[in-house]
Amino acid sequence: MKLLFERSRPGRGNDLLPPCDVPVAQFDPSLLRGAPLRLPEIAEVDLGRHYTELAKQTHGVNDGFYPLGSCTMKYNPRVNEEAAAQPGFTQLHPLQPVETVQGALEVLATAERLLCEITGMDGMSFQPAAGAHGEASGWTYTVNGEMVMDSCDTRTVQAGDQILWTYVTAWT
Repeated sequence: MKLLFERSRPGRGNDLLPPCDVPVAQFDPSLLRGAPLRLPEIAEVDLGRHYTELAKQTHGVNDGFYPLGSCTMKYNPRVNEEAAAQPGFTQLHPLQPVETVQGALEVLATAERLLCEITGMDGMSFQPAAGAHGEASGWTYTVNGEMVMDSCDTRTVQAGDQILWTYVTAWT
């Protein structure tokens, strides 16, 4: 399949926007490009055909079976998964003293600040929204090294039992 730049032909294009009906903003010349932006010159019909062909190459819920993630299929670079799997994150406990989690809190606060700066939002959350974001994520625990599949409020533990809480992002 050809790229849009390979389909580009000088003089083709789309004038989909109406003429400007407000004053044109003036920018500091030092902020302007020195050369025009290099974009493909392509007719609207060819652009539509290109994206239709891309859509045909994408496996979706109507094309066949695949487990989990159908609502939010996305690419998660492996480096992100490796960073999130560091013991400094996976071994945290929700009732852990706040002075022992300052590094993790700093990472989250920095990420929030940067994401808000990039997107222009006032605030954001790392809470999974729904579906494939977190259908198999959450807190789980072991008692004496044994995985427990019942709620912690129904589990009776004995003095000396070792309880380990872990936040998981997938059941494995």
